[in-house]
Amino acid sequence: MPHKKIALQLIEETLKELESPKGSLLSAIQKLQRTADIINDDDKKIWCAIQLGDEKYTRLLTEFLIFLQENKDGKKSDYDDKFKIHVKKLLEIGLKVKIHYSNEEFKFKSNEGGGGYNNIGFIEEKYAGLVRSKIGNDRTYYQDSLSRHLSYVRKKAHELASQIYNQLKFSGTVSNCFDVLKNAVDDKLLDLNPVIAEQLMLAFKAISSDKEEEWSQALTTCRRLLEGLADELYPASKEKFNGRAVGQGQYVNRLWAFMDGVIQSESNKDLAKAHIDFLGSWLDKVNKLTNKGVHAELDRIEAVKSVFHTYLVVADLLEYMSNTKTSVSKPDINKATLDELEALLNINRTIAKEIVKARVREGKLDLDILKSIKGIGAKTLSNIQEVFVL
Repeated sequence: MPHKKIALQLIEETLKELESPKGSLLSAIQKLQRTADIINDDDKKIWCAIQLGDEKYTRLLTEFLIFLQENKDGKKSDYDDKFKIHVKKLLEIGLKVKIHYSNEEFKFKSNEGGGGYNNIGFIEEKYAGLVRSKIGNDRTYYQDSLSRHLSYVRKKAHELASQIYNQLKFSGTVSNCFDVLKNAVDDKLLDLNPVIAEQLMLAFKAISSDKEEEWSQALTTCRRLLEGLADELYPASKEKFNGRAVGQGQYVNRLWAFMDGVIQSESNKDLAKAHIDFLGSWLDKVNKLTNKGVHAELDRIEAVKSVFHTYLVVADLLEYMSNTKTSVSKPDINKATLDELEALLNINRTIAKEIVKARVREGKLDLDILKSIKGIGAKTLSNIQEVFVL
């Protein structure tokens, strides 16, 4: 079973435990910790370990809590220095303020009558024991304090579990949809021009890197591969196209001109050309920002957007390139020679002659006419439709 599926199943069980009045908080925290481990969420994993009483974390947290309590009425002269030392020690073992400890959590953990930093299972059992005995306290633990502590942990665990559930259930949708588009574009582009295809795939790989120079390289790559596509689809010319220069440097205009020539629908044509105009302007703008040394975070965001936009534009181009190739690459059966008919359809000379005779007699061939020719069956008709334009 894939890890994501296991994690989703576990987190659903966790939420059921937390939402049920009879659910075990100990069991819920354990399942939440296992889920966090599967999805490599260290922050949630550590929070669970704290609730389960892991001394690696609870010992230092208890020491910090005692320090805070000793100084709550008035700070001593060395308070700031000691405070920083405690925080540093906690950070060294992976504990972060507001994630693994907070004023709200300290309010419950500081109360020994509420269980403190004991294992949540121990706290849960102590509370159940007091309820069964129908007593408010056993002189160490107090029913009200235990109840408030358990309610806090249950609420916090539910919040964290809900975050994981939403992440697992919904976050992959857009990514999976884009993967479908990306894989289709990569495959088609590899057939057309392996060099350009590899450039686009490397640009996508670069935006996943942690290296700033690779983000900038992705931007440059997007522009270069579009220039390469323009060379492939509409070579540079000194002549203008609809008032636009289509020289070597005007790659956007050349792609625009290609679209104008191959798209029949005016609405589709305008939309596709607008998309290319937008991407070209976008890449030019981002390229200028990058050259000026704009902040790295902007570079990465712009790089991601540029690569995604490039894939969308290339998908449009490939669709119309495919349509164009189909109509151009297929010969017209009404112009085919005897030799072409014989070779391409794998038929004998006699049947090829009958096709030519029918073409002369009828003026133009269609499927009905071809069906009537002796020697042409379903298989040959299928070959005709695949090989020739009718």
